[in-house]
Amino acid sequence: MDFLNDLAFDLLAGLAYGAVGLVLLALGYVAIDLVTPGKLSELIYRDRCNNAAYVVSSGLIAIATIVTTAIITSHDDLDEGLASAGGFGLLGIILLVVSFLVVDRFTPGELGEIVTHEEHHAAVIVTVANHLAVGAIVAAAIS
Repeated sequence: MDFLNDLAFDLLAGLAYGAVGLVLLALGYVAIDLVTPGKLSELIYRDRCNNAAYVVSSGLIAIATIVTTAIITSHDDLDEGLASAGGFGLLGIILLVVSFLVVDRFTPGELGEIVTHEEHHAAVIVTVANHLAVGAIVAAAIS
């Protein structure tokens, strides 16, 4: 019977971590949408804007890296693990937005306009690298 109880607890914990991760990914998407002009759903799905898709994808990968690290380092304490995943995930989202705005200050023109333009632009590569770097830094800070 212990096996079934442990399995049920682990499944519920996985569901809880999954829910936290999905909420954070949705919040990250919304945050990136707020700092870029236009609606990302239209830019990506209707207009097929690769630049916007790259920026959003890198932000989501960064958030997933942060949440995954928080889960892995939670040491089997569900309450602390969920709080850690949620807290560090929110921190990551905030830092992604701040880093986007900082890079925007150093970029000639409007970075938001550049990353939503349909023509490929090298600044998008810098933005993608910036997102991935922030995710790695916050993930490293957790451990």
